Amino acid sequence: MQSGTQTALVPKKMGWAGRIMSAIPVLFLLIDGMAKLIKPAPVVEATVRLGYPESVIPGLGTLLLVCTVVYVVPRTSILGAILLTGYLGGATVTHVRIGDPLFSILFPSIVGVLIWGGLFLGDERLRALIPLRR
Repeated sequence: MQSGTQTALVPKKMGWAGRIMSAIPVLFLLIDGMAKLIKPAPVVEATVRLGYPESVIPGLGTLLLVCTVVYVVPRTSILGAILLTGYLGGATVTHVRIGDPLFSILFPSIVGVLIWGGLFLGDERLRALIPLRR
């Protein structure tokens, strides 16, 4: 009976770890998306420095918020992770294209790892689909 209790606790702890791991990028992405809709001067300056016209900022913010909401909804979280992976891939390429420092290039990938890591820890079906072996 002891081992049954032990295995029941592991998925529960993994689920909480997944939620916490997912909360970090979700908060960042929601703040980033809202900032793109509000368009304070630093956001406009950064976007223009990356080579995009100011006119695309609200669209990027809307897209980011929609993808993040799709990720947050449990039934659509995997689709949201796929959409956010594409968005973050575009961000990575943008930073590579203009020759930004390594951290700026890696940051979108770090956010993506947190997104998928949180989903992996929190969703038993995904763990079954992508089994990690020793």
